[in-house]
Amino acid sequence: MRKIAIINQKGGTAKTTTAVNLAAGLAEHECNILLIDMDPQGNISTWFDIVPQKSLYHLLLEETVTPEECIVPVRENLYVLPSTKTAAQAELILTGLPGRERVLSRRLAQLSGYDFVLLDCPPSLNLLNQNAITYADEAFIPVSMDYLALVGVKQILENLKLVREILGHSIDVSLVIPTFYDRRNRKSREVLEKLDLHFDGKVTEPIRANVRLAEAASYHQTIFEYDPSSHGARDYKRLAERVLEETPYRRHAREKVSIR
Repeated sequence: MRKIAIINQKGGTAKTTTAVNLAAGLAEHECNILLIDMDPQGNISTWFDIVPQKSLYHLLLEETVTPEECIVPVRENLYVLPSTKTAAQAELILTGLPGRERVLSRRLAQLSGYDFVLLDCPPSLNLLNQNAITYADEAFIPVSMDYLALVGVKQILENLKLVREILGHSIDVSLVIPTFYDRRNRKSREVLEKLDLHFDGKVTEPIRANVRLAEAASYHQTIFEYDPSSHGARDYKRLAERVLEETPYRRHAREKVSIR
């Protein structure tokens, strides 16, 4: 089971768009995917029009609540552990507890049946993000095509290093995903060149700027449902294929995940 934090400390880099559509692209390949919303804004719940009875808040704070009680099936092979604004309250409560950075890891220790767990992280290094990072084994970093996004990349690399040193948890950057790419724009080309220079072999084909991606969210659909012929659908399909190519082991005769 690959556990991947989709993270960048800068906002507006298409983290949620990438999490949702990468998850959907992998699910189309008959992988079982769990998408965890670590953001108190609850954008993934909004995207899929989920009104959860139990959420990340309950999982983190209530020992009797199981992950299965919080997870919601949203599409074939695709499941969501939703978040709401109460997650911010959970963070405040966790702040005073010992081992607060590893609560998510402990609560999901027995999780099974998924090929990928994707964690959509908020744009900060708050306690919720620390929990995501200490649970994940690897990080994907979406980077929009502007220079401030490069600064955000530097910050997240420094913070991942701190997690390795202080918390003793190894997490490496597996992929850097250029987003909002426009080949007609010199700035886009320059930022992409800098990423290729610093992350040799880890930079994916860019996700092109495409208004259909934003429209899909407003209709509570993935890009593959909303406009499968769009640039956005083709780009995320290609990204999912690359992730699968770099996955050393894939199950084939998969059983449905049992969710109550």
